[in-house]
Amino acid sequence: MEHENLHSLIPLADFKAILGFDDREDALSRYCLITATYSIEQYCKRRLVRRENTDYLTFTGEYIFSLREYPVQNVLSVYATTAGMVQRGEPLFSPENLVDPEHYYCLPDEGIQEDSDLWSAPFSLVLRPPYRLAREEMGIRIRYLAGYVPGKVPPDLASACLELAAWNISRYRGRRIGMTGNVRGNGKDGEHLESSMPENVRQLLEPYRRRTI
Repeated sequence: MEHENLHSLIPLADFKAILGFDDREDALSRYCLITATYSIEQYCKRRLVRRENTDYLTFTGEYIFSLREYPVQNVLSVYATTAGMVQRGEPLFSPENLVDPEHYYCLPDEGIQEDSDLWSAPFSLVLRPPYRLAREEMGIRIRYLAGYVPGKVPPDLASACLELAAWNISRYRGRRIGMTGNVRGNGKDGEHLESSMPENVRQLLEPYRRRTI
């Protein structure tokens, strides 16, 4: 039976079908998919599986606010808040502070693409004119859904998860966790520590890594 809440970039059923696994492999398959997904998110320095997020954005004079997570699938609510509440992370839920959806929209920073599920660029919240923040409202609180839905993940990202999970299964079955094959050095054979992620997986993930300054 498929587990809907599995934190994975690819569905369990797809993973089992590709590798030819039956239900006896469920426990190991789920564990390796979850481990691979968290490892990928850590490497990419961002959340990739769709989840709800809350950002507190400080108003600096521009009505464009960069959002932390992406791609944005849906904006749940936008509130105008005071500077102090933004800094302390305190939300305002009063109806008079709710920004009407007609006054904002979200776009990827690299422009519109035909299929939003394939967006890999950061998103920004844009407030439409003539909306203006009042003097005492120096920030924005936004709740939104961002990330990819399993089954609708870009092919290279799905391949990275598949390959990493399958790689981990091979390590667990071989009982060689953290070690790779015999190598010859200094006149004798031995073992050495393996990397935490194959190089081909790293290459697939490069377009999805968060760029930091």
